[in-house]
Amino acid sequence: MSDATGAVRTALGSALEPLRERAGALLFARVAGPQGPSNREKIHSTPGPRWFPPDSPVRRVHGDSSMFIGGLCALLMQSLHPLAMAAVAAHSGFRGDPWGRLQRTSTFLATTTYGTAASAEAACERVKAVHARIQGVTEEGIAYQASDPHLLEWVHVAEVDSFLRAHQQFGAHRLTGEECDTYVAQTARIARSLGVPAPPGSVHELTARLAEYRSELHSTPAALETTRYLLFHPPLPALAMPFYSALTANAVALLPAWASSELGFVRSERAERWAVQPAGKAATNLIRWAMH
Repeated sequence: MSDATGAVRTALGSALEPLRERAGALLFARVAGPQGPSNREKIHSTPGPRWFPPDSPVRRVHGDSSMFIGGLCALLMQSLHPLAMAAVAAHSGFRGDPWGRLQRTSTFLATTTYGTAASAEAACERVKAVHARIQGVTEEGIAYQASDPHLLEWVHVAEVDSFLRAHQQFGAHRLTGEECDTYVAQTARIARSLGVPAPPGSVHELTARLAEYRSELHSTPAALETTRYLLFHPPLPALAMPFYSALTANAVALLPAWASSELGFVRSERAERWAVQPAGKAATNLIRWAMH
């Protein structure tokens, strides 16, 4: 690179810095909420032992912009368990306060991934207390409890599988096979503290566990309503929708074929390869740049 080219890039970077800072602040406020700055300071600056060491796979995955796609994919997957979906529809407030739910989830992930061991354990205890109060009966008359270890494990494996696959597709630095196993084992530490007795500890175990749930999974009217709201009618300004659509299209593209079929999505391998995935990489790169 010539000196002139380098100078131009430096000047351009300086000119764009205010825009980058503004965009990053807006994204962070949306994801972390009004308490985001104080929570971030507490999570990262409080001294004490952590569950996971610096630069460990779980920290790399959960800190990457690919989580925007992975998180959406996880929600779509989780909706396919009728009991889990019934609990979300009746108790989560995803329609009345979708951003509040996102902010609570992101704070929990940040606390358990980067915070002190004591704060991570306390965060898990708070979630368990909430789960203990959530119970009900589906329209088909089937009782459910959010604290049911079987349902908790489904939510966990759907998340971990979605987060990992999104990272391997869109992350800044893909994990090796050994690091993927480490990631699954590290997330199991969090799952056990939430009440999952024996979460999978490797990619092989994760794949097998997902397969074990397959016979229980199918779409319901609540799942279809929730996914359509999530994908097509989110509480976002119109100008943000093209960007958001790039994320949601890639979340759908990450789904197993059977899952997208259950949810009524029509997919095209050619469109995903030549249009959807490039748009997803552009979107995650832009988020990464803004929040750097």
